[in-house]
Amino acid sequence: MRFCDIIDKKKLGEELSYDELYFAVNGFLEGTVPDYQMSALLMAICFMGMTDREIADLTMITAKSGQTLDLSRFGTRSVDKHSTGGVGDKTTLIVAPIVAAAGGVVAKMSGRGLGHTGGTVDKLESIPGYRVDLTTEEFFEISEKTGLSVISANKDLAPADKKLYALRDVTSTVNSIPLIVASIMGKKLSAGCHNIVLDVKYGSGAFMKTPEDAEILGQKMVDIGKACKKNIRAVITDMDVPLGRTIGNLSEVQEAYSLLGGHDEGLEDLKTVCLTLSANMLSLVHGISVKSAYTMAENALVSGKALEKFKEMVMAHSGSISKLEELLSNYSTVVETTNVISPKDGYISALDAEALGITALNLGAGRLTKDTKIDYLAGITLVKKPGDFVKKGDLIAKLYSTQKTKLIGAEDAFMKAVSFSEKPINLRNIIYKTLS
Repeated sequence: MRFCDIIDKKKLGEELSYDELYFAVNGFLEGTVPDYQMSALLMAICFMGMTDREIADLTMITAKSGQTLDLSRFGTRSVDKHSTGGVGDKTTLIVAPIVAAAGGVVAKMSGRGLGHTGGTVDKLESIPGYRVDLTTEEFFEISEKTGLSVISANKDLAPADKKLYALRDVTSTVNSIPLIVASIMGKKLSAGCHNIVLDVKYGSGAFMKTPEDAEILGQKMVDIGKACKKNIRAVITDMDVPLGRTIGNLSEVQEAYSLLGGHDEGLEDLKTVCLTLSANMLSLVHGISVKSAYTMAENALVSGKALEKFKEMVMAHSGSISKLEELLSNYSTVVETTNVISPKDGYISALDAEALGITALNLGAGRLTKDTKIDYLAGITLVKKPGDFVKKGDLIAKLYSTQKTKLIGAEDAFMKAVSFSEKPINLRNIIYKTLS
């Protein structure tokens, strides 16, 4: 079998067989297929797509490319949440403690940032001492003890996806529905969770730009999950505007910590998404209605039990709550700051999430290459959001970096993402639809 023939076949829009996909993926994993050939195949898939059978095959090949986890010890209590990627998306930091505090077991392996979107693992690593590289035994031990463990993906778990993930990030082959489905569901199936809730995002800051495309993606993942006997739902959510008011790593931890502590002013969008995801996860775990599960999630948040569960998780992963709180209280004194000022009167009508994600990345909050070292303190705080009225000279946002040179031109880049209106605007619902 020649790899060039596989590329040619997909370039012409033909269906690849299981054997051809297996040959391609495992050859790339083992190093017999070079980056440039796999890049060509990925680009051909982006242009020509894949059939449902091809997507299912690629998903299973990805899932079986390494070891798999067995979470059966947790029975029906094991539940996972996965986001398709967004800007300011710190939901795992909030949802996981809520669900664990309400009786679920969230034994979760998360990823790093991809393109302009942030990664949960990068955010957790901004917490002093927090270990994301646990052994499987440590991961299980903490999950059993606390009901909650969030770490980086085991290198032996779906290793084909990890290698493909890194290549897609630097070859502009991220926003392909077949590749996204195979990547997400391959990892979810190898992780062995009983219940799965997907947060499928659409809008300028997401890989899917329209709710219709997000629904197609969500339904394909739900169908594959059901075929593999998983309890699974997909919640379609809006990512046209960054979620919450922070974009970065430590800044998003600070916002999550604040919301868990009951300080939710100005965070209605973030709170709504987190409670909706938590409710769907708890509904699957306990076999109850989403409405009843929503009340359960609210109680876990309002009572402070979710915050205590977050602290418990951090300490179980060798993180220091006291050092985290000290770092958060001194945050503004250890970074260089640029204020973004409104040039006119009017209502903010849009904040392009993708453009702001790229701005945060250029400030140091993300990776420009696979080997880029992240500045955990870099990021953006949104003082104003769409729907807010501003006067000329009002503060719209603050930009942060530990490197002053990275702030040069950042204000101009931010302002290119802002649109104004003379009249009030109507904000659309952040929750679009739930698929099951």
